[in-house]
Amino acid sequence: MKSTMRIVAVPRRFVHEDWGGVETYVLETGQRIQAMGHHLEVLCPAILTDKMREDVGGLPVTRTPYFYPYWGLSASARMQLDKVGGNLFSFSLLRALKRIPDIDIIHLHTGKRLGGIVRTVAQRRRIPYVITLHGGFYDLPDSEVQAMMAPTRGAFEWGKVLGWWVGARRVLDDAAAVFCIGRKEQREVSARFPGKRVEYMPNGVHVKRFTQGDGPRFRQTCGIPQNARLLTTIARIAPPKNQLLLVRALPALRRKDPSVHVALVGSVNDHAYHQELLRTARELGVADAVTIIPGLQPEDPLLVDAYHAADVFVLPSVHEPFGIVVLEAWAAGRPVVAARVGGVPDFVDDGVNGLLFDPSDLEDFLRACNALTPDHAADLVAAARQKVDQYDWDANTARLLQTYLDVIQEYGQGRERDDGKVR
Repeated sequence: MKSTMRIVAVPRRFVHEDWGGVETYVLETGQRIQAMGHHLEVLCPAILTDKMREDVGGLPVTRTPYFYPYWGLSASARMQLDKVGGNLFSFSLLRALKRIPDIDIIHLHTGKRLGGIVRTVAQRRRIPYVITLHGGFYDLPDSEVQAMMAPTRGAFEWGKVLGWWVGARRVLDDAAAVFCIGRKEQREVSARFPGKRVEYMPNGVHVKRFTQGDGPRFRQTCGIPQNARLLTTIARIAPPKNQLLLVRALPALRRKDPSVHVALVGSVNDHAYHQELLRTARELGVADAVTIIPGLQPEDPLLVDAYHAADVFVLPSVHEPFGIVVLEAWAAGRPVVAARVGGVPDFVDDGVNGLLFDPSDLEDFLRACNALTPDHAADLVAAARQKVDQYDWDANTARLLQTYLDVIQEYGQGRERDDGKVR
């Protein structure tokens, strides 16, 4: 076994303009893997950027041209597919994977045709690949499926032959290991692939970074009153993140406490939804109590300040594979009110370190908010502080790195058996 590994991470995209949990996972683990003396580089399609090579947080990133294999697809439809996760293809990425020398393992963070490309190259080069399922592989809500397919309506998909060629439907079958950030998905994959190495590998948090922030600075910078009771959510501005729930709840919340203010922090993925948020706030007469900050770079100090400015951190998503922002809010010492969806109940114990609610039920959300007395909030924060250290990226990365080593060794032994060279 080499003392230094060369790892290639393949996410669907890796850009500041549309940052999320997948990108955070790759960056945080990648930086730590590099610090341990190994080499990790990111290879992905050039989605939402024209920078083909870039250094992001110390990680070398190479991007390749790509296309959507549809006839009759408009430019605006392609942009929508970039945002919502369209099923793309890239011959350039396939060639790039073939050319990178001395790869020990590929870590795939997406599926579909892009996953099939990784599968094909890995098999031809006889190197192992692992895949992290960042949620939604089996339980994506119908609303999100419809949103993903909407841009392709009226277009003809000719790319199924490409998917067949690279074995897109066999990505999980042939992966050396499958990592799941949620317990539910882990159980589902284990049931479908008995005997396969399927591990619960949750997201993490840079605990030390998020413990120190300047809440008053964030409020001053964003024009939020220092004496407001601030409810904050941090997520891309899109229907699955359900920021509309907070806006609709504001009239009732402000009747009880006129100082309540809502801060919605996140890049705008859906401009129509962004306009709906603004329009609803005006119609309900609470526009002066809603502040939308359209995205902060992951390394921006204001991002940490945003957590510290919050009196309550809210995660209202209707679909949330994990909920990494909950960990960040915990590290910042904020009480959390979160939707009871996806991977959130796997680590948030209702009434112990957070309060859970049904994101489709406004009254249930109001109930959770009203139950958050100062004493209760203090108890939640204390319990969360004890638990959040379990999710520190240092520990998560050490475990991930050990799994890489195990997989590489197991794969090498299996290849020797296949070659008839076992002594």
